Amino acid sequence: MNDTYRTLAQISPTLLFKEKKSKFYGIAFPVESEEEIKQHLEDLKRHYSGAGHFCYAYQLGAENTVYRANDDGEPNNSAGLPIYGQIQSFQLTNVLVVVIRFFGGVKLGIGGLISAYKNTAQMVLQEVLIIEKTIDLNYVLTFEYKNLSKVLRILKEENATISNQKLELSCEITFLIRKKNAEKLFGIFTSYPEISIKKIR
Repeated sequence: MNDTYRTLAQISPTLLFKEKKSKFYGIAFPVESEEEIKQHLEDLKRHYSGAGHFCYAYQLGAENTVYRANDDGEPNNSAGLPIYGQIQSFQLTNVLVVVIRFFGGVKLGIGGLISAYKNTAQMVLQEVLIIEKTIDLNYVLTFEYKNLSKVLRILKEENATISNQKLELSCEITFLIRKKNAEKLFGIFTSYPEISIKKIR
């Protein structure tokens, strides 16, 4: 079972690509949500307020992926898709790549634009550390306090990561488990009638 995906370890350095007096600044971000993407774009627009175009592409999700490519005023498919093509080429997800253009007064034509946006995105992704992460599933357990030591022992033995816990007379523990180990752990807990396990998003 393939339960890993490739993404960025951190924000990339900002790299400059020049073509016929136009300047293209490229930067890549690891991201988890569209809200995060929106915030990065707003920050870049404030920082590079004199730029003419903020073209970008992103992909989110390890299994059911969502992506978008935006030309931001450049001719159709001359900017966003070449950037997205590099995300695919590097086999990445949970990533945003932005290329900011300062127009230099010389038109590049469609072919020139495609090449410039592609090359800038490629340069950026070559310079940032790419890592492999596991796909983790999220579960919640509910049980009485008397079963706490048993639950904690099983979670530890199966290398699950507790993300939240409420330990009272009635306990609730939320945990993450690597996808390939999830079925086994789910089976262990469902074999105990006094412990309830439910998958959450």
